[in-house]
Amino acid sequence: MSILRRALTAPLVVLLTVVVWVSLPLWLIGAAALSPFVPGRWRALRLTWLLVVALTAETLLLAVLLGMWLASGFGARLRSAYWEGVHYDLVQGTMWVLFSEARRVLRLRIETQRPAPDAHPGVPLLVCCRHAGPGDSFTLVHALMDWYDREPRVVLKDTLAWDPVVGTLLRRLPARAISPGSGEDLETQIAELATGLDRDDAFVIFPEGGNFTQARRDRAIERLDGLGLHAMARRAETMIHVLAPRPGGLLAALDAAPEADVVMVAHTGLDHLLTVRDLWRELPMDKRLVMRWWQVPREEIPAGREERIAWLYDWWQRIDDWVEQHRPEELSPGRAARRRSSG
Repeated sequence: MSILRRALTAPLVVLLTVVVWVSLPLWLIGAAALSPFVPGRWRALRLTWLLVVALTAETLLLAVLLGMWLASGFGARLRSAYWEGVHYDLVQGTMWVLFSEARRVLRLRIETQRPAPDAHPGVPLLVCCRHAGPGDSFTLVHALMDWYDREPRVVLKDTLAWDPVVGTLLRRLPARAISPGSGEDLETQIAELATGLDRDDAFVIFPEGGNFTQARRDRAIERLDGLGLHAMARRAETMIHVLAPRPGGLLAALDAAPEADVVMVAHTGLDHLLTVRDLWRELPMDKRLVMRWWQVPREEIPAGREERIAWLYDWWQRIDDWVEQHRPEELSPGRAARRRSSG
């Protein structure tokens, strides 16, 4: 299925990239003409350019990945340590280019609050991040690779594998595309991915299972009540910026990687961008993204299952409190009205 999917999507991406570049003058003229009629500074032109850069990078990566497959003996040696390292270098370099261009075009400032993963070098890490807003996983993986020299193992939703580059990398690097609610044994898949972490690895998981929305928050609380977990549901009700964490995946990773410390990551600055309309209204960003890292030594993590679940909920409450203290102060009129109505 995955091979057929890439066989269908990869040519479409290449064709679309060629069409965009051939007609690029028309796109740029149209975007420039539209920009004075929409709020913000050259919003349409900035967005158009980022789409061109992303499509171009996607097509070039497809060509490079094909070359790697040929050079590795038609894929025979792709799982070797050498080719895994080459793929990580390729991902790191590409993400650096895309991240730098996004920061330049969107004028996005990113600040990190420590301690961060470089505080304890040589220790494998389980990295747990809140999931809110577009690009948080992109920013987190970039930070781990470029700033902290880590090789991430990532758990992603299988819908992302429709991207031909992502789908190819998921087969060549330690990663998992999972389908929540599909009935698959997700905890076993996560445990397999977290097994055998070495000194520069970072296993990345988003315990909430999806981006934060108010509807998802309400459904998560209802699910806990439906399972009879009323105390956890009441705790989830006190957290207004995060979803109730689903502990199964993290608990499986903790058992599979007993030597790993845990890093909790919170961020704010883009979490109010929940829909395409939000993205369009807020571009160009000209904003500040703040990331906070907490490193939890292994000896501070409880041993029992129930104690670990309570520990995770305690951390998620702490992350929720941090987001409340560091959320963007400047709100657009629409978001300010929504916040007043929800308060």
